[in-house]
Amino acid sequence: MNATASVSAPQSADKEYKVVPILVAFLISGFIGLFSETALNIALSELIQVFNTNAATVQWLTTGYLLTLGILVPISGLLLQWFTTRQLFITSLCLSIIGTLIAAMAPSFEILMVARVFQAMGTALLLPLMFNTILLIFPPEKRGGAMGMIGLVIMFAPAVGPTFSGLVLENLSWHWIFWMSLPFLVIGLLAGVFYMENVSEVTKPKIDILSVVLSTLGFGGVVFGFSSAGEGPEGWSSPKVIIFILVGIVSLVLFCLRQLKMEQPMINLRAFRYPMFTIGVVLVFICMMVILSSMLLLPLYLQGGMVLSAFVAGLILLPGGVINGLLSPVMGRLFDKYGPKWLVIPGLVIVAVVLWFLSGVTTASTITLIVTLHIFLMIGIAMVMMPAQTNGLNELPKQYYPDGTAIMNTLQQVAGAIGTAVAVSIMSAGQQDYLGTVEDPADPINIPASLTAGIQDGFIFALIAAGIALIIAFFIKRVRVEH
Repeated sequence: MNATASVSAPQSADKEYKVVPILVAFLISGFIGLFSETALNIALSELIQVFNTNAATVQWLTTGYLLTLGILVPISGLLLQWFTTRQLFITSLCLSIIGTLIAAMAPSFEILMVARVFQAMGTALLLPLMFNTILLIFPPEKRGGAMGMIGLVIMFAPAVGPTFSGLVLENLSWHWIFWMSLPFLVIGLLAGVFYMENVSEVTKPKIDILSVVLSTLGFGGVVFGFSSAGEGPEGWSSPKVIIFILVGIVSLVLFCLRQLKMEQPMINLRAFRYPMFTIGVVLVFICMMVILSSMLLLPLYLQGGMVLSAFVAGLILLPGGVINGLLSPVMGRLFDKYGPKWLVIPGLVIVAVVLWFLSGVTTASTITLIVTLHIFLMIGIAMVMMPAQTNGLNELPKQYYPDGTAIMNTLQQVAGAIGTAVAVSIMSAGQQDYLGTVEDPADPINIPASLTAGIQDGFIFALIAAGIALIIAFFIKRVRVEH
C-alpha cells in the first residue's frame, strides 16, 4: 500500500489523518469478525452431536447471523450520521467481544445462538463503518490500494476459517475457535481506543420509524425466506418460505417508494442516479451470489462427492482463498493506475470459464484439478469485486457515502442468502433427478454420484449469473473524481 503515515483527506476541510493506525485497527477487527463468520461452519456437524439437535436447527447459527446482518446493515447509513466514528467502532468491537466470549463458554445451543447474534451485530456495524471511513480518509487516487487491503481481509479471513477450525477440531474442542479469536478482538479494540479518529460528520437526521420497520421487514423477510428454502423437504413450496419472501418484497417496494418521497431518507436511493454506482452494485451483487454459492457447493462436492474429510476439504480450498486475499492489494494498485474495465471484464471471463469447467466435475476428478480451478476462480473474483465496488463508490458525492456503503453492504448480505438458497435448491433437484434414473435410489453407492450431478447443476446456475455480469461489465467506465 502506498499510503503514508499521514494523508490529507480533501473531503474533510484538509484535515490530516493518521491513516495507517486507523487502517490497521479496521484490518485486525475486520479479519477476526469475518474469520468467525466461516470458522464455525465446519464445526456444524460436530455441534449437531454435542447439542443433540438436527441439521435444520444448527443451521440457524448461520441463518441467524445472516438475518441479523440483513436487518442491521441497512440501518448503518443512519447510524453513521448519528454517531461518531470512534463511538461506532468501539461499540462494534465490544459487541463482537461479548459475543465471542459468550460463544467460547456456551453450554447450550440457545446460548451459542445468542452469542452469534452479538457477533453479527458487531460485524454489521463494523463493515459499513470501515468502507465509509476509507472513502473519507484516503484521496481518490489512493483508494484502490486501501480498498485492496480491505479486500485482502474480506477474502483471506473467510478462506482460512474452515481450515483453521478443522485443525482446531482435530486437537481441541469447538470452544477454542472462539477462545483463539478473543485476544485479537481485544487488540483491535485497544488499537481503536488509542488511534481511531472521528472522520465523519454527525448530522443527526430525523429517524423515520416507519422506514426502519419497512427495512427490517423487507431485508429481514427476504434473507430469512431464502435462507429457509433449504431447511425442509418442501423447499420453495413451503408456506413459511413463500410468506416471508412475499412480505419481504412488498415491504421493500413500500420502503423504496417512501425513501424516494422523503427529504431526509433513511437510505438515499438517489445514489442509483449515478450509473457507475448502479453498475458497481449489480456486479458486486452477482459476484457475491457466485462466490458464496461456489463456497457452499465446493465443500459439499469435496466431502460428499469425493468423500474427503472436512479438514482435507478445507486445505484444498485454502490456496485459492489465500491467493485471492494476496491479490486484492495488487488489484487495488492496478485499479488506481488503469481503472476498472481492464480488470473487471477479463476477471469475469476467467470466472465464467472456471464455472464452465466446474459444471463438468465428476467423482473421478482429481484434487489437482479442483485446486487449480478454485485458484483461478478466486483470481477472477479478485479482479472484479474491489474495482467494481471502488469505482462505483468513487462516483458518489461525499454526502452519499454512508448511503452508498449501506446499499453495497446490505445487498451483499441479500446476495449471499439468495445465491446459497438457489444453489442448494438447484443442487437438490439435480440430485433427485439423478436418483430417479438409477435402479436402486436407496443404495448408498449412488449418493456421491447423485450429489455430484446436483453440484454440476448448481455450477451451471453460477455460470449463467457470471454471464449476465460479463454483459453488464462492458458498460463500466472509469470515474473521474472531482469532489
